[in-house]
Formats: sequence, structure tokens, C-alpha cells
Amino acid sequence: MHRPWSNLRTRVFPDHWSLLFGQIAFYSFVMIVLSGVVLTAYYEPSVDHVVYDGPYVPLQGVGMSRALDSVMAITFEVRGGLLIRQIHHWSTLIMVAAITLHLLRLFFTGGFRRPRRLNWLVVFGLLIVTLGAALTGTSLPDDMASGMSLAVLDGVLQATPLVGTAIAAVLFGGDFPGNVIAWFYPLHIVVLPAVLIALFVAAAVLALKRQPAQPTGPGRTEDNVVGRPARVAAVKGIGLFCFVAGVVTLMAATATINPVWLYGPADPANASAGVGPAWYLAFLDGSLRLAPGWEFVLWGKTFTVAILLPVGICTLFLALVAAYPFIEERLTRDRKHHHLLERPRHNPTRTGIGVAGMTFYGVLWAAAGADTMALLFHMSVNALIHVFQILLILGPPAAFVITRRICLGLQASDAQIAAHGIETGQVVRLPSGGYIENHRPVDPYRRWRLMSGSPQNRAVTATRDAEHEPAE
Repeated sequence: MHRPWSNLRTRVFPDHWSLLFGQIAFYSFVMIVLSGVVLTAYYEPSVDHVVYDGPYVPLQGVGMSRALDSVMAITFEVRGGLLIRQIHHWSTLIMVAAITLHLLRLFFTGGFRRPRRLNWLVVFGLLIVTLGAALTGTSLPDDMASGMSLAVLDGVLQATPLVGTAIAAVLFGGDFPGNVIAWFYPLHIVVLPAVLIALFVAAAVLALKRQPAQPTGPGRTEDNVVGRPARVAAVKGIGLFCFVAGVVTLMAATATINPVWLYGPADPANASAGVGPAWYLAFLDGSLRLAPGWEFVLWGKTFTVAILLPVGICTLFLALVAAYPFIEERLTRDRKHHHLLERPRHNPTRTGIGVAGMTFYGVLWAAAGADTMALLFHMSVNALIHVFQILLILGPPAAFVITRRICLGLQASDAQIAAHGIETGQVVRLPSGGYIENHRPVDPYRRWRLMSGSPQNRAVTATRDAEHEPAE
């Protein structure tokens, strides 16, 4: 019986730097699990009230939850506790960034096309579950920063029509703040990690089951794989894990992150200026800031656009990202299996859509810091919000048009270089009196690389295939 791993020793794996993002995400997850096991031994998931009497003098005598008290003990009383906490936090940030970059690489190179549509959904699921794990994890210390995030979440849920109040009551166990840690703690340490492990296993099985996708290059076709043997790839993987672990440890040892001792305990009656969500969730906060504060009454209930619009738009955006491979396949009617990745310039429309989506996300992400920007640059917050609202509407279409034109220009430039050579800057006079510029001939490898995957080559290949098809 053939299994995905039966020919693992003889398999060849493509070797390209852009293919490492998925491995970095997994190795960061390993660091998260290892540091999380240590933190679990000391953390107490309880909202019972205690008075802090630890070594951190500014908070001595201050009332707080037992959860925050245990975090303070990990930070200042457990040997290496602060280092472990920061390894856990930095690893999370690197994991989110690596998965995001991996998803972008798949999009811009067409790595989601048949037979890898399921791979796209698995990677997208990894991103969503990781965001959920990060959200539940940042709420566990029960400090002022996490308390404010939960207050925003409660406000959004309460303002959601029909079901919001019931969901908030279930989540917080009654009125806010309730005992949300009782829900988030098992989710964070058991449920979501188990889902992530299952998704990583699914991604590995799918990768082994199918022929690896590889960038275009000499000798690479849809029917072969050019790369390194499995044993070499394994050694490089071990080296990459050591590198990721070293970088994370260095960052944790030198750069402070999430200093809960400066924020103090969570208090529903107080708010702290300048505290915002983590960068990977900032687009949700930005969408709330940019939504107009309109309201309307329907069926005797008041509906607010300030909540419905951000929730609806962000949900639609994420749904479109998940469904994009199926949408493109239906529109292009391309149902062939593809094992060669495309250069982004060779598919201007898809690249333009990707940059437009990044612009949309970027405007929402930047809008989350509008108040801080206004303070730093001495601007009006309302004026800055209006600027972001205009950018949110006009930015994505403009990014699409500009990116598409750039891709077409790069295609034309590649075709010209392949046909006429590289400009040398040397101008010579002809016997007839005219002037021409000398061009250095392009070597066969670069000419192949410039034209491989271009629309002109695809058209020629399609014509040849049609000519050689047997008549029915």
C-alpha cells in the first residue's frame, strides 16, 4: 500500500528561500509549546482577589487577581521566568508573521492552484487559529492592557444585534468582566494547540502526498522536481530550527515585551491611553475606528452601523481570502494541475488583487494607531480618521491599477532585454551617420529565466500542445 512517506528517503525537495516561511512558523510553534509548558506549571487561572506582596515595590499592597499575581511571580520570582514569558510572546509574533508571509507567497506565486487548493485552506486555518490562540493568550495575565482588549470585545458583542448580548453573557459568565479566564485558559492550552497540531500534520501529509511546487528554473518542468535530497533538507531544517530558537531567545533576552508590571491590574472602571491591540489584530480595531457612527431602528430594535459595518466587512474580507483559489479557478476556467510557481509579474491581475488586498488591510491596520499618530504629529484625530476613510475607499483600486501597470511594464522590459540584450551605455556612430547603442547579449540561462512563464511563452506552449493533440 502506497503511503505519502513511503518514498521519503528518495524524495527531492525544492530549495528556495521563500519556501522557508512555513518551516519558521512550525519551529516558532515548537518554541511556543516548550515555553508554554513551563509557564503552565506556575500560572494560576483564577480571578480571585488577592493583595500583591511580591518584590515589585510599585505594586505592593495593590489588589489584583490571582492570575496577575502568578504572572508577577513568574516575572520576578521564578528563575528565568521573565525570559520564558518573553520567549513565549516573541515566538507568537514570529509565528503569526511567518504564516502571513507564507500565505502571501502562495498567493502571489499561484501556489494555491490545483492540486493544492486544500493546502491553501489549511494554511488559512492555521492563521485564523493562531490569531485565536494569541487573543486568548494575551487575555490570561489579566492586566490593564488585556482588560481593555476584553472591554472592547464586550462592547462589540453587546452592540451586535440579536445574538450579541447572549454571546457576551456566555463568554463572560454574566456581566463583564466575569470570569472569562475560565473559558480562555483551556482554549489556550489545550483546544487551540491541538487544532494547530492537527493542521500542521495535515499540511505535512498534503505536502508529502503531492509533488512539491517549485519556482521556475533551469531543467524544471511540471513533471519533475529539482532540489535537494531528503537528508540534506532534514539537516537544513535542524539548522533552521536552531537559528529560529537562537533569534527568539536573543530577542527575549534583549527586548522587553508585554511589561504587565507597568500596566497594573485590570479595572473595568479605568482605561489607559496609548494601549492598543497586538499588531496582528490591529486591523479589527482600525475598522471600528473608521466606521461611521450611524444608527437606524428596525423591528423596534436599534442597529448601529459602527459595529455592523466593521464586523461585516472584516468577515467578508477573510471569507474572500479563504475562497480565492476557487473563485480564480471558476473565473479563469483553469483546472489543470500546476507544479511550477509563477513570477508575480506574469499574472498582473492576480498580483494587482493581492496588492489591493494588502492596501485594504494596511489602511485598517494603520488606522488603529490614529490617536497615537495624531499626538506625535500634532494633527487632528478627526482629520486623520477622514484621511484613512478616503484611503480605504480609493487606495485598493489605485493599488490594483498601479500594480497591474508595473507588472505589464516589467513584462515588456523582460521581453526587450531577452530580444535585444542588455544596454551598455556605449553609443556608436554608424557609417551612414546614425547612432545606435551597443547591447550586450544575454546568456541563455538569463534569457530563459526572463521569458519562462511569460504570457508569450504560455501562448506558444498552448499552441504547440493544441497542434500535437491527437484528433478524435
